[in-house]
Amino acid sequence: MWQPEPYRIKMVEPIRLPERVEREKYLEQAGYNLFLVPAEAVFVDLLTDSGTGAMSDRQWSALMRGDESYAQARSWFRFYEAVKGFTGMEHVLPCHQGRAGENVLFSEISKPGLTIPSNNHFDTTRANIEFYGAEALDLVVPEGRDPHKILPFKGNLDLGRLEETLKKLGRQKVPLVMCTVTNNTGGGQPVSLANIRGTSEICHRHGVPFFLDACRFAENAWFIKQREPEYKNKSVREIVREMFSFADGATMSAKKDGLGNIGGFIALRDEALAKRLQSALILREGFLTYGGLAGRDLEALAQGFEEVQEESYLQARVGQIADFGEALKAHGVSILEPTGGHAVYLDAKSVFPKLPAERFPAQALTVALYREGGVRGVEIGSLMFGKKDENGAFVPAAMELVRLAVPRRVYTASHLAYVADVAGEVIKKAGGEKGYELTYEPPFLRHFTSRLRPLS
Repeated sequence: MWQPEPYRIKMVEPIRLPERVEREKYLEQAGYNLFLVPAEAVFVDLLTDSGTGAMSDRQWSALMRGDESYAQARSWFRFYEAVKGFTGMEHVLPCHQGRAGENVLFSEISKPGLTIPSNNHFDTTRANIEFYGAEALDLVVPEGRDPHKILPFKGNLDLGRLEETLKKLGRQKVPLVMCTVTNNTGGGQPVSLANIRGTSEICHRHGVPFFLDACRFAENAWFIKQREPEYKNKSVREIVREMFSFADGATMSAKKDGLGNIGGFIALRDEALAKRLQSALILREGFLTYGGLAGRDLEALAQGFEEVQEESYLQARVGQIADFGEALKAHGVSILEPTGGHAVYLDAKSVFPKLPAERFPAQALTVALYREGGVRGVEIGSLMFGKKDENGAFVPAAMELVRLAVPRRVYTASHLAYVADVAGEVIKKAGGEKGYELTYEPPFLRHFTSRLRPLS
């Protein structure tokens, strides 16, 4: 029997759709960068699912238990036991969000001449690796670069290429291998447990540590339960523990599957590495038992880690995304398939087939969605990942996508139906788009603060 969301709404926040002339003004003022548009000027905000979800009554109650002692607070121990409980890892370093954990980790292990493979590194992971001089290498399976190929685990690492990479480079040139679950850059696609196991075996055969980028670990576990026959009768909690059992460490932005508005951690089995990272954590984040978080944040996250593994929640969460994808397709919008767990990704190449990558077709689609209906998404294409090679030639991203990331427990089916209507209108008016060029770009993570202008 069909079931609705397993929660009731107790509090609401008013939102307003600005008039079209206002939206045009906001776009111009922001340099056509949706990150720079004020949140109050956005009607349905699908920029990210990171830290934008609604906390439960149990989480709000947990906030009141926050122990704000500087060291060894009661809230730290609750957080520690929660993280240890699902990762099985003894050493936990809290931090204020995932990229902070990445910075602490890669400041210690990333340097020129090294390579860090993954299925796909997301933007902040790649930036932290490259900032310290190493190469961030993407080894997703070939099917993961085809937005229209229907396969159950398009987030998998290409095990053959991983084996070749480790044979060629060796332990001295590869400080660790990462696997992002679910694979955000590749469309929120899940990674199978067979692939996690296989990656772990290859890494350990070559003496290389294996880490999970575990932002959406529970959503990934749900897909394993639904799509990997061996695990259909396993609980999500059992699958989560098995996923982490193959890893030597993990980084996590708890703003995703921690169901919190801030927070993250590094978890490790290696005590020696944990001790190496402690000084960097204290220097950048705070003491070892709070890491940039208030006690109340630690409490809310400890509760969130429990709630996110509830199967009724995951069924509703992933189901909402699947329904959103079907609504977009019904309006003639080409999307990356199958849908993942946290977002629907629009295929901008199909919307603007004649627009070259260096004119940023995915950014053009992102701007058009806001202009048409006050909807904010994020470009995951050549603005985010495109670059110039050593000869100055433009190297585009593998795919030109617009991610519509759905905050957890925030928007109703009506909101997402509205977004699908808006996207349909954009498709109807897609002819004649000339694209955009950069007028300002920073050296790292340019999509956050760059400014653009439309080409005529």
